[in-house]
Amino acid sequence: MITKVLIAEDHESANISVQATLDELQIPHTDYVYYCDDALDRIKNSKLRNDPYDLLITDLSFEEDTKAQQLADGAALIEAARKIQPELKVLVFSATREAAVIEKLFNKLDIDGYVRKARNDAKELKQAIAKIAVNQRYFPRHLMELIKQKNTYNFNDFDIAVLSLLARGTRQKDIPEHLQKKQIKPSGLSSVEKRLNQMKEAFGFSTNEQLVAFCIETGVI
Repeated sequence: MITKVLIAEDHESANISVQATLDELQIPHTDYVYYCDDALDRIKNSKLRNDPYDLLITDLSFEEDTKAQQLADGAALIEAARKIQPELKVLVFSATREAAVIEKLFNKLDIDGYVRKARNDAKELKQAIAKIAVNQRYFPRHLMELIKQKNTYNFNDFDIAVLSLLARGTRQKDIPEHLQKKQIKPSGLSSVEKRLNQMKEAFGFSTNEQLVAFCIETGVI
């Protein structure tokens, strides 16, 4: 059961939105801060009073201002908070949609849920908190879809080399020259074009830019 929540969010409008969502869920005790250092102090003090928080809801990015901070971002806050209170539940509420970044939060920081700031995020926050309250993890829908798409296609070394070159701004017609220098075969332009077309068709993309953006987002390159 979740009865005491701390919100760490530096944008006032988002902070108020999360508070309103928690009010609708009738969570009796909610606190909010705008800085990661303040959030950690709250967690420390609550633990010392034997009145710990059940859930931390935090953004990932916090804008710098004139107030110096030891903890630069939400990831640092999560890591520090878990050292003080290992059992603390953590829900990340962020605009980041890169699957590789979100997967790392689950795998490395062991977060309990992730909700992306977007349309219908209040509804998704409620769903996430409901799952976390019964000791379940909440994975965002878009992440599951991206992972599913990525896992249905077998990227080989040639694919990754071509995609990496495109991501660095190399023109498609110049890719064969780079492949030849690295002794990567096949290296002909027709092979490059054919493989790119196969990948775009597999994922339903019409341009190389869409394909590259997807592969960056899912951590393929």
